[in-house]
Amino acid sequence: MGEKLICNNKKAYHDYFIEDKFEAGMVLQGTEVKSLRAGKANLNDSFMMVKNGEAYLHNLNISQYEFGNRQNHQPDRHRKLLLHRKEIDRLYGRIREQGYSVVPLRLYFKDGLVKVEIGLAKGKKNYDKREDLKKKDTQREISQTLKSRNRD
Repeated sequence: MGEKLICNNKKAYHDYFIEDKFEAGMVLQGTEVKSLRAGKANLNDSFMMVKNGEAYLHNLNISQYEFGNRQNHQPDRHRKLLLHRKEIDRLYGRIREQGYSVVPLRLYFKDGLVKVEIGLAKGKKNYDKREDLKKKDTQREISQTLKSRNRD
C-alpha cells in the first residue's frame, strides 16, 4: 500500500539536530482518524514525554471532526505512543540528559495505520540556525546558476 503523508514538522529540522529516528504507532479514537484522513493535524511545538514507563505525545493538535457528534475527541489531548520497551528506555535515558528532547518529525498513514516518526533531537543555538540558512542560500544560488547555464 505504501505511505501517505499527513503532515511534516519542518520547524523541528530548523530548531534541532536530529540524531536518531524511530517509527511509532499511536492510540487514537475513531474521529481522530477521520480528521487525519482529511489532513487536519499540526505537529508544531509537540514533544514526547515518558510517564509511568509509557510514552505520550503532548501538544499534537488534531482538529475536531466536522461531522462528529457529542463523542468527538479533544483536539489537544495526550496521545499514547506504541514503542518497544527498549526504545522507550533508551529515549527516556537520553531525555534526562541535558539538551535532549524527542520531537515528532512527520505523521503518516502506513498500510492503513497512523504512524508518527519521532526523532531524538538536540537543540540548536542561534548561530547554528544562521549557519544552516547560509548553507541553504548558497546551495540555492549554485543550483540556480547551474540551471541558467544549462539553458544557454
